[in-house]
Amino acid sequence: MDFINITIEDRNGERKELELPTDMGLSLMEALKANEYRILATCGGMALCATCHVEVLEGGDKLGPMSDPELDMLDTLPDAGPDSRLACQLRINDDMNNAVFRIRGDEEE
Repeated sequence: MDFINITIEDRNGERKELELPTDMGLSLMEALKANEYRILATCGGMALCATCHVEVLEGGDKLGPMSDPELDMLDTLPDAGPDSRLACQLRINDDMNNAVFRIRGDEEE
């Protein structure tokens, strides 16, 4: 099994490194939920709710292009910026190695 390392900054500014498998087809949102980050993911990963909003702090240039649904959903967020992505639309792959993400979306109760 192949793994990558990414860094997640939570809503409190605390950073943690995660080792994630690249051969399971997981999205970043699924990986965050599996690591007990409190992500709502109301729509289940369909790019319809933006509750998995993340900001790419490092490594954004290596991520694939945004889909039209992802762009449309980010357009509805008042706090979305040029480095914003939806974690549900990012598949874990080798290009994400050493990337840094900040969680921005709504928190699960």
